[in-house]
Amino acid sequence: MSDVRSDLVLSQSAYAHVINAPVGKVDIARWLFSLPEAEYQRCAPPDHIAAGATSTDDGRPMSINVEMIGTALMIQHYVGEITGRDHCRMVSLSDVFSPAGRTKVQVIWDLSVRSVDDARCMYLNSVTAHPTEEFLAFIKEHDIPFEQAAHDRQTASSDHNSRETPLYAASIERAALASD
Repeated sequence: MSDVRSDLVLSQSAYAHVINAPVGKVDIARWLFSLPEAEYQRCAPPDHIAAGATSTDDGRPMSINVEMIGTALMIQHYVGEITGRDHCRMVSLSDVFSPAGRTKVQVIWDLSVRSVDDARCMYLNSVTAHPTEEFLAFIKEHDIPFEQAAHDRQTASSDHNSRETPLYAASIERAALASD
């Protein structure tokens, strides 16, 4: 029942922030897959709880993140579809623990940088969530209209993303400048 409904969007947000380092010094994949847990926690206090890096059975890099999005505890199992210096596209079939119970959603986390000038680049942190069939059955069972679930998720996710983006950018900047 965890088939993803990519035709439906629960939430979508994207925020950008300047990194005061040349794009050539940034390595998003290296930063993401070596991010210390304490640094992850500093990037969205108090929402970020735990993080770690691992791999799938077939060797693809993964980032495991535990965080609060609104009133839901999210366990993100991000698999790297694209894992480059200037772009990572991470896709997770995420466990959601809400006050009403447990379900699953798909979350796509897209991290990228583009050059602004010789000394700066722009970081873009984009997050999109799609329901699963399991999620749709869950909200139906709890008499929650999809529109309400999407509104609540959009509000919580946008708030979270707006707070973590500048802190992620600062962390990526520190990593880029430390590579000298």
